[in-house]
Amino acid sequence: MNPPEEYINNNAGELVKGGSHQLSSNSASESGNLDKVRELLFGNQTREVDKRFARLEERLVKELTNVKDETRKRLDSLENYLKKEVDSFTERLKNEQTERDSGMKALTEEYRNITISLEKKITQLDEQTTNSQRELREQILNQSKSLQDDIQQKCQEILALLERETQELRRDKTDRSHLATLFTDLAIRLNTDNKS
Repeated sequence: MNPPEEYINNNAGELVKGGSHQLSSNSASESGNLDKVRELLFGNQTREVDKRFARLEERLVKELTNVKDETRKRLDSLENYLKKEVDSFTERLKNEQTERDSGMKALTEEYRNITISLEKKITQLDEQTTNSQRELREQILNQSKSLQDDIQQKCQEILALLERETQELRRDKTDRSHLATLFTDLAIRLNTDNKS
């Protein structure tokens, strides 16, 4: 991403030829020329790094939004499932209660037998309901753990991606020693041009 040395030398030479007297007498002009050289050397790199960070941030926000939406969908699905199960159990209990109420109109002996039978069924239904609720709680817990694991995994992937991108951006930066050598060469050439 660095501009060719010839381009740097030509532009630097023009800066020096056009204002060598001003550089020695005016520090403000010297600072302005240094800014121009800095823009020539690093302008494109700085803009490229800014663009990469912006793209990386956009990808991160999109990934987090996707994870959030997926979690919301799963929780909504789980809530609907639970509502259906509870409604189903309630309906079964209501039906059993209705049967018991209609059995009360029968003879006393029949009534006792039906009552006993219904009580057994209700007890079984209670046990089934308790077991089903326990299973549902376990399913909710397992799904919650699964969702949490998914979210953690997504976060780790995003952090790893961010780390990779950051390292890549660091690798793309200009090395300080290389930059110092480049400025030293530039100064030597500027002095040589001034003497000739």
